[in-house]
Amino acid sequence: MPNKQDAVKAVALTAAGLALLTACGEPKATPMNDEYAGNSGESVQSQEEESQKDSGSSGSSGSSDDTVKNHDDDPNSTKSDNKDTGNYADGTYKINGQYGPVGEDTIDVKLTIKQGNVENVDIVGHPFTSISKKHQTAFANAINGVVDGKPLKGLKIDKIAGASWTSEAFNKALEVARQEASVPSAS
Repeated sequence: MPNKQDAVKAVALTAAGLALLTACGEPKATPMNDEYAGNSGESVQSQEEESQKDSGSSGSSGSSDDTVKNHDDDPNSTKSDNKDTGNYADGTYKINGQYGPVGEDTIDVKLTIKQGNVENVDIVGHPFTSISKKHQTAFANAINGVVDGKPLKGLKIDKIAGASWTSEAFNKALEVARQEASVPSAS
């Protein structure tokens, strides 16, 4: 029978492991003109099949393209080279948001800006699992009702349609959109 000291050690190790996983799940966003942006190249069906095949294992998915999808060594992976000036050019901006414990889920965000306001948002999800697909679909169906007509400047959303990670990735995409759409201030 385990003693109290062993139980305390097990709890401490579990907490340390969860802390490490939490840090790995930091959402990222990149402009869609970036070489890493978009889906990993796999179809949604192949990603779901791979996920279901590996669901019994406790390790990583074993996917050989993790370095491409995660691109943690790319210092520009979470932002644009531009600075947010608070003045935005009209246009459509495409950003890829990446999230999940190891960055396995992505959303492509197509954001149309007119006169500094969000005119429309289109979301294309690249879920890794059927659960991710459910959250991404619910998010995509709800987002326009939340952001359409709102000023891009300072826009940040809370959890939409129960999709907390997708919402966080969308907020990162908004940061990149502000940087990409920025024009110099008229002084």
